[in-house]
Amino acid sequence: MRLVIPNAQRVNRGGMILSEIIDTCRNHDFTDVVVLHEHRGEPDGMVVCHLPYGPTAYFGIFNTVLRHDIGQKKEVGTISEAYPHLIFDGFGSALGKRLGNILKHLFPVPKDDAKRVVTFANRDDYVSFRHHTYTQPAGPKSIELKECGPRFELRPYQIRLGTMEQQHAESEWVLRAYTRSTKKSKLAEDGAKPAAK
Repeated sequence: MRLVIPNAQRVNRGGMILSEIIDTCRNHDFTDVVVLHEHRGEPDGMVVCHLPYGPTAYFGIFNTVLRHDIGQKKEVGTISEAYPHLIFDGFGSALGKRLGNILKHLFPVPKDDAKRVVTFANRDDYVSFRHHTYTQPAGPKSIELKECGPRFELRPYQIRLGTMEQQHAESEWVLRAYTRSTKKSKLAEDGAKPAAK
């Protein structure tokens, strides 16, 4: 991720506890903390925490293809360190706008001549992450994309209003996978209001 986010620093957690990491980042004026979780070398979770006061977004990571795996199929080359242009597709709902805001603040504002693109595309509550560079071989109307990697899917499952180390921070949104909502949706189709209990 350090190569994808151009102004990021990689820090090995070591024996530090979470509150020490957040305090250190606040003292050094970092804007965000991104924590990646992995299981047996495969990334399976990501936490994006905006400093100094939050919010914090929690994601599951699926279908990861790392940069060197893309390079085995085709020549990837070196990654440009220019600030990327961002594309957000399918983030029209209130929750989508909130997640888009959290993700876009990870990246600095690009220059106009940057040839690097990072895409977040929302399809069925899975956010696809893609990273490309582009060239214009035959003028401004023809564009050739070249994937740089990595590529993965993000599944948001919680947004909290505080930072990561705050155990009692209020939850703004939580994915409730097994909520029984057929009665509510049936009432919404009929236009009737549910009875008060």
